[in-house]
Amino acid sequence: MTMQLLSVASEIYPLVKTGGLADVVGALPAALASQGVAARTLVPGYPSVLARLGKTKAVRRYDSLFGEKAALLAAKLDGLDLLVLDAPAFFARDGGPYGGPDGTDWPDNWRRFAALSRVGADIAEGAIKDWRPDIVHVHDWQAALTAAYMRFGPAHAVPKLVTIHNLAFQGRFAADIFPALGLPPEAWGVDGVEYYGGVGYLKAGLVSADAITTVSPSYAQEIRSPDHGMGLDGLINGRIDRLHGILNGVDTDIWNPAEDPLIPRRFSGRSLGARAGNRRALEEAFGLDQDDAPLFIIVSRLTWQKGMDLMIDAIDHLVGLGGKLALLGSGDRALEGAFLAAADRHRGRIAARIGYDEPLSHLMQGGGDAILIPSRFEPCGLTQLYGLRYGCLPVVARVGGLADTVIDANDAAVNAGAATGIVFAPNDPLALHGAIARTARLHRDRPIWQAMQRAAMRADVSWTSSAARYAALYRDLLAEAA
Repeated sequence: MTMQLLSVASEIYPLVKTGGLADVVGALPAALASQGVAARTLVPGYPSVLARLGKTKAVRRYDSLFGEKAALLAAKLDGLDLLVLDAPAFFARDGGPYGGPDGTDWPDNWRRFAALSRVGADIAEGAIKDWRPDIVHVHDWQAALTAAYMRFGPAHAVPKLVTIHNLAFQGRFAADIFPALGLPPEAWGVDGVEYYGGVGYLKAGLVSADAITTVSPSYAQEIRSPDHGMGLDGLINGRIDRLHGILNGVDTDIWNPAEDPLIPRRFSGRSLGARAGNRRALEEAFGLDQDDAPLFIIVSRLTWQKGMDLMIDAIDHLVGLGGKLALLGSGDRALEGAFLAAADRHRGRIAARIGYDEPLSHLMQGGGDAILIPSRFEPCGLTQLYGLRYGCLPVVARVGGLADTVIDANDAAVNAGAATGIVFAPNDPLALHGAIARTARLHRDRPIWQAMQRAAMRADVSWTSSAARYAALYRDLLAEAA
């Protein structure tokens, strides 16, 4: 019998994306289908989402959802079975999913995502005629309150799972919003939504969930420590029997160098020579010198978490070793300015594009030699998985999902033909400089480099095994609830 799953998230690829969350939420339903799980995904009705929908059906209407009119629309698109919360007062805005055009968060995010979560719980309670989920899977703080609404409501017996994609983002708000959330008085407390005197959406989800997952095994262990627990390590350690680390995968149909329509030259592990055409196109797109020097890429949010301040410090070192760098990303304004200044200082060797461009990111993976990911912490990371898939060897810090997915090119791994990238620790300027130098040396040895590329491209970065683990966890939770 097919298991019915409700997934609740604030992003889903290809409709709306600010990071890896959208990729995961968009790819997981198809992977779960092969495991006997039928997933419907509830997402906000942002303008970009509504614009892509074709035929829709209103399956529930609200005269007053946190004081606003709203409708729950059902639609199918690109193989996704969608439930879209059409609430113009909350989501019909210019800017991004979480903030305005100026980059600042919307002041009513607490209400916008409480509304999404309230609807998620309503669906679990049977709000849609002829369909009710067997299990509810919510993602990050924006959807985590769903678990609390379920726990303190009629759907308390429905199994609920919360996935942490990044513990640094917790959805913390002032205590004075609590009366407006519509939760019972007993929900206010250390065992409910209260968090350091305010309301914590992610905290509420974690304490209410029947299972907690993170997006890599290493990150599941790291968040148990004060260094990575972001104030929630005590709660997490108290629920260690409910914690599971399940590695993310990628959509191997979208990220497939042998069939990718977004790169000029398609290739496989047996036709690595074709990558040269993509490299030249990449150099031309960024205005970089056309030579055989190692071409590093960065596709990232430009933040402290991602170690981008360390990269600023390493740029002169990279150029001194003869390397080149193409960067695509946005984030901290000071870091954006520093990368642009470095590009002006090293014209032809360093180039930066501020923003995000999905087709360009495919070209960068298909033409770059190595992708730099010096993150201070990384729950899973997807860009290193894309790099593996495209033979753009990851140069990564030994943290979280980066440590779980990249095999360092030490002598033993190189000799065994198992190396798929360069891993460094500790995450400091000296170690990063050493990793870049080691990458440049390996790049000069073409047989070794190409052997590493082929090993990387053979790595299983699909959802197959991870989807099986999620399905097994769902079944365990259902058996527990029976």
